[in-house]
Amino acid sequence: MNGKEIITEKVNRVAILRFNRPLVHNALNAAMFKQLEKALNEVENDSGTRVVIFTGSGDKSFIAGSDIKELRQRNPLTGIEASIERQSILNRIEGFQIPSIAAINGYAFGFGFELALSCTLRLASEKASLGQLDINLGIIPGAGATQRLPRLIGKAKASELILMGRIIPAEDAFRIGLVNKVVHHEILMEESLRWAEELAEKSPVAMKYALTAINQGMGADLATGLKIESQCLGACYASPDSQEGLKAFLEKRKPKFGED
Repeated sequence: MNGKEIITEKVNRVAILRFNRPLVHNALNAAMFKQLEKALNEVENDSGTRVVIFTGSGDKSFIAGSDIKELRQRNPLTGIEASIERQSILNRIEGFQIPSIAAINGYAFGFGFELALSCTLRLASEKASLGQLDINLGIIPGAGATQRLPRLIGKAKASELILMGRIIPAEDAFRIGLVNKVVHHEILMEESLRWAEELAEKSPVAMKYALTAINQGMGADLATGLKIESQCLGACYASPDSQEGLKAFLEKRKPKFGED
C-alpha cells in the first residue's frame, strides 16, 4: 500500500513505513494518521513480515510533530478524543508481536518522539535531534510520552525533557538511554535493515513471547512479571521452534525457524 502520506516497502521479511510529508518536515495530519492505521493493518495481516521499520522521507525529519493548523482547531473534547486515538495507535505498535525499529533520520518532535518511544528499538542518525516540545505550545504530550518516557529513562530526566521542552542531539539521546545506537547519517537505513534482518532470523514464536513478557511485565510488580515470564516460556516449549533451536544447537548448524 503506497499512499501519499505513508509509503510502504517490503525488503525480504522487513516492512518499511516511511512518513512522507517532507515539505512540512513530515508533520502528522489527519490524512497521515488514517494511512498509518491502514499500513499497520497490512503489517499485522502479513505473516511474512518479521520486523517493521519506521522512518521519514527526506534528510531532515522523522516526524517533526503534529500539524499546527489542526492543533489550533481543537477544543477540550476533541483534544481528549485525539489523545485517545493517538495513544491507541501507539499502543498497537508497542504491542506488535514482531519487533519494531524507529530509524530516526532527523527531527523527532512531539508525535514523532512519542512514536519512536513506542517502538521496540531506536536507531538515530548523527544528524537527528529529539524533543517533547508540547510545553512550549501551552499543552502537554498526549500520545503516551508522560508514561513511556519515565519508564524508559527514569522520572527525573523524563520530567526535565517534558517540562523544559528542550531539543537534544542524538548523542545525548544515546547517553541517557533514549536511543540504542547513533550511526552516520548515510548508513542509517543500512544499519537499521541489518538489525532488522538479524531479528528476522530469530524464532517468531520466541520473539512474540519475549515481547509479551517484556511489555506486560513492565506494568506489573516483580512477582507478577516473573509469572508472566514463566507462562511465556511454557508457550515457547509448545512450539516446534524450540525443538528446532535445541536440535540445531546440538547439530552445530543454523536453526531454521518456521512461522507461528
